[in-house]
Amino acid sequence: MKDNTSRSISCSSLKLCLLSILFLTETVVAIKLPPNLKIPALIAFGDSIVDTGNNNNVQTVVKCNFQPYGINFQGGVPTGRFCDGRNPADLLAEEVGIKSVVPAYLDPNLSPKDLLTGVSFASGGSGYDPITPKLVAAISLQKQLEYFEEYIEKLKNLVGGERKDFILANSLFLLVAGSDDIANTYYDLHARPHYDVDSYTTLMANSASDFVNKLYGYGVRRLAVFGAPPLGCIPSQRTLGGGLLRECAEYYNDAAKLFNLKISTKLDHLRKTLPGIKPVYINIYDPLYDIIQNPTKYGFGESNKGCCGTGAIEVAVLCNRITSSVCSDVSSHVFWDSYHPTEKTYKVLVSLLINKFVNQFL
Repeated sequence: MKDNTSRSISCSSLKLCLLSILFLTETVVAIKLPPNLKIPALIAFGDSIVDTGNNNNVQTVVKCNFQPYGINFQGGVPTGRFCDGRNPADLLAEEVGIKSVVPAYLDPNLSPKDLLTGVSFASGGSGYDPITPKLVAAISLQKQLEYFEEYIEKLKNLVGGERKDFILANSLFLLVAGSDDIANTYYDLHARPHYDVDSYTTLMANSASDFVNKLYGYGVRRLAVFGAPPLGCIPSQRTLGGGLLRECAEYYNDAAKLFNLKISTKLDHLRKTLPGIKPVYINIYDPLYDIIQNPTKYGFGESNKGCCGTGAIEVAVLCNRITSSVCSDVSSHVFWDSYHPTEKTYKVLVSLLINKFVNQFL
């Protein structure tokens, strides 16, 4: 495994710090936060993009705790991350100086220290639509909230009520969902036949807003909500909806953009109506779309197929060491399997987006 050691940047002010952050394609730059920005923990909710192993402990077919998943993780171990290495929860936690690996809340080896510095409640296959996790027996967002309530009680028992409140108010919370709703529930499985795209993305946005409201009620204040990516350009959706030439399926992209507009508007409203909350909309669509359309600009060679198997359809159980080969150079691929980016792609995205995290959470 290639060891990409992060480099620290010392800075006397936020402005100087942000000016010092350089774009790198393979190395995530670790920043030194200004004194007035305290982030004790990182906590993630959502789907497979930030699931760090919860599905290992769930009766679902949406699993990846087997090779070749994890070939670039520490020791080449498959942990249940839908990636060749670490995912955005891990990388962002490292970026803000917390830790390099965010454990899954359902990890049987979870320690008290893990609770203090953050965990992931996310589940591959989950989404804003309550039907979405039921289709694949994933952990719903409602169940993730129930686990979060358990977590809060454990936290209080460990450090007391005052410190618990500080951790909840000052930690970085990630909410990453929506892709499975649009790609799987709405388009691929047609599980919401009475909805058109407009009404379905409204359902999603309302659900996301309700979730943020609930987190606020628990004392959460710093929350990054990720928009949907360019779903029509990921390998599996190219295969399913892009025709013989496997072009980007634009109707997936249009739905993603419509949802993104709605959730961004919802977050703007919440920012004005919920005192003290700092919900940040993270536009993942545009930077990932640019990476896919211009891969060589970012150091990639292949952007329309994954590294695992044919790269056109394999994901989760279909990406395995028995039936699937692995490309000779993972770092040349934007996507690891037909649905999820490589660790290198996540690093590029984090390096592009970190400024917004620091700016907005001050």
